[in-house]
Amino acid sequence: MINVRKRGNYYQYSFEAARVGGKRKQITKSGFNTKAEAEKAGVIAYNEYMQTGRSFKPEDISYSDYLDYWMKEYCEVNLKYHTIEVYKRIIRIHIKPFIGHYLLPQITTATLQEFINEKYLQGSYTRNYLHNMLKVVKGSFTYACDGVGFIKENPSLKVKLPKYDVPADDPAHIFTQEEVDMILNRFTRNHCMYYAALTAYHTGLRVSEVFGLTWEDIDFEKKTLRVDRNILKKNQAGGTKKRHISGNSTTVWYFGTCKTPSSYRTIEIGDTLVNALKEYKKEQEENQKQYGDCYMKHYAKEVVNPYNGQKEIKIINAIAELDVALPEVHLVFVKKNGIFEGTDTCKYPFKVIHYELGIPCRFHDFRDTHATRLIESGADIKAVAKRLGHKNINVTYDIYVKVTAKMKSDVVDRWENYANKELPALS
Repeated sequence: MINVRKRGNYYQYSFEAARVGGKRKQITKSGFNTKAEAEKAGVIAYNEYMQTGRSFKPEDISYSDYLDYWMKEYCEVNLKYHTIEVYKRIIRIHIKPFIGHYLLPQITTATLQEFINEKYLQGSYTRNYLHNMLKVVKGSFTYACDGVGFIKENPSLKVKLPKYDVPADDPAHIFTQEEVDMILNRFTRNHCMYYAALTAYHTGLRVSEVFGLTWEDIDFEKKTLRVDRNILKKNQAGGTKKRHISGNSTTVWYFGTCKTPSSYRTIEIGDTLVNALKEYKKEQEENQKQYGDCYMKHYAKEVVNPYNGQKEIKIINAIAELDVALPEVHLVFVKKNGIFEGTDTCKYPFKVIHYELGIPCRFHDFRDTHATRLIESGADIKAVAKRLGHKNINVTYDIYVKVTAKMKSDVVDRWENYANKELPALS
């Protein structure tokens, strides 16, 4: 029962809540100019209270509104920034316009399967993109059923992607030594790209791990390299996705957490990379002297993630002339004048590699190549998995280790050595 009364110049609503410690509790709110306003707000508050804080009844909510709830209460709390952005785009462009108007409990397995089939038949989406659509659908209904109990059964459990007649292409390209030499020789004048590619080739680090490195992560004496963060680009509201040096971008770089707990690691590096990075560090110090007050420096600013309320590190840029009261960050892979472009550093160079050198590849292929060549040379698979930051060797085998011509030949040679004996003469 909602009670409304006037307190001074304003109206107040109140209603009785559950007893706490045997004592009666009242929920009240004042400050309304009219009795009608207080009554209306009281009804809304009472309904939310009866729905344990929700402003809706699960049986009356549309799938569209539920997706907003799922995004706020689950995705933004548990998922990484880029995953959230991908999910939001899929929900906005694909899911809400087609099935968002249905009531949440009304949606059946057939409804969801027809939605996925329709997207498949349009023929304009890759298998991976359709898989992401299905992940959003299954994730949202799993949370609605098993997470918060809005529905009794999960209609997405048996929904599957249609079978593709043509197997999905493997985008991985394992570099030959000749191709690696071609790439490095092509970028001898672009030192940032040269040393980043060399580091990835010799360590198998992910691109976000490479560009997240600071000089403090490299121990030249012990010949080790530490990975305990990655680099993450966020696009602020109203910004563009153009490169930093264009002058009109509002993208900002952040230090992010590693992909998985096992991604936090310290690996050993050989003399080739150690000596190369020593030369690069010396060169960078000379550049800083040459540019003087115009050299770009970078600082770590602690901010709060608006999605999950967790603290994170935002990278602030300022020319050396300015006095910034923040801890300085000594990023490894920067331009000659100190400007940091993060993973965007690779965008134009890889167009050159693809079209000029004729090598269709991605930066991630340095990681694939590193793993494959190690296994090919007989390295212990457990050591390779640890070096790559994998939880177990199955991931290393299934995803990153590619079968090369040498591996195929080795299989035959090993069998011949095992079974090499003269065959009996046929009668």
